[in-house]
Amino acid sequence: MFQTKVRFAFPAPVLLLAFVVMFALAGCSAVTPAAPAEATQTEAAPAEAAAVAEASATDAAPAALPPGPPPGGQMGVMPGSTTFSSVAPTYTELAYADQSDAQKLDLYIPTSGEGPFPVVIMVHGGGFMFGDKADGAGLTGVDQLLEAGYAVASINYRLSGEAQWPAQIYDSKAAVRYLRAVAGEYNLDPEKFGAWGASAGGNLVAMLGTTCGVAELEGAELGNADQSSCVQAVVDWFGPIDFLQLDAQFAGTECAQNHDAADSPESKLVGAPIQSVPEIVATTNAMNYVDADDAPFLIQHGSADCNIPPVQGQNLADALGADKATYYLIEGAGHGGSQFETPENLQLVIEFLDRNLK
Repeated sequence: MFQTKVRFAFPAPVLLLAFVVMFALAGCSAVTPAAPAEATQTEAAPAEAAAVAEASATDAAPAALPPGPPPGGQMGVMPGSTTFSSVAPTYTELAYADQSDAQKLDLYIPTSGEGPFPVVIMVHGGGFMFGDKADGAGLTGVDQLLEAGYAVASINYRLSGEAQWPAQIYDSKAAVRYLRAVAGEYNLDPEKFGAWGASAGGNLVAMLGTTCGVAELEGAELGNADQSSCVQAVVDWFGPIDFLQLDAQFAGTECAQNHDAADSPESKLVGAPIQSVPEIVATTNAMNYVDADDAPFLIQHGSADCNIPPVQGQNLADALGADKATYYLIEGAGHGGSQFETPENLQLVIEFLDRNLK
């Protein structure tokens, strides 16, 4: 059995506390997922971080969650980021497609360095029902990324109230293709694209990382069909992967939910109760698309997440395998929050990106 690292992180001082209400999503498994690999690559946290302890796979399971009120709040409610970018976008409201007002992005360019700059595409959370490219939760780490020499593109996409799946992955891929098409104009490196998303955004970036070349999820009609939508690195923060297993994985815990309900964020995304349309839900599950060509992944989940079971991230890491995935279980963290946003953890993310994009 593989060993995973349980990371004990503690909140950094917070200057501005804001809670952005968001609805969290999860994935599905109507199609048989790719066979789990024997091991998942692990890394020790930086020396500045708190202690790292060894734990088996079962430590990440919902049964291991601590007793007491769910730290993540009610189903679908994600505490907002406590880290807000202090830098204004260099370019705002850039339209990457023309079928919806939602198909826009903001672009941040480093003020030092010659470029062309590697790009990190930020995808906000919100259960595919809420959220915006300007949200704090969608901009965690932007200041640090710019300082490290990355351009940042924070994207909007059509929410489920406007369009059902697969519109959201179509939009995400269209944004990637657009950025490659205009790379010369904005001094971007088209060969070095990463994607970073939280919660619902974690689902989307996981799909970006595993569906390179999958024509039925490309949405090529949105433009720049001659460009690639592939990414070269993925940072998945507590993203939902397997919608159909969410309720079963939380059963018997303090975190029991009703993701199978007709009005759940997951059901609204696909337009029907998720258990009634497994063939559609299967196309939201990154594990169903895992192959040898996938991007490297950094996956982080809180052990006390009561919106998305931590085992969802662990299972994705298993499917990707030791050569592709690094998984961190952040002890005591819920569905987002300051424990993900410590300087030490953000530095860990940047070091992962540096290894794969520089």
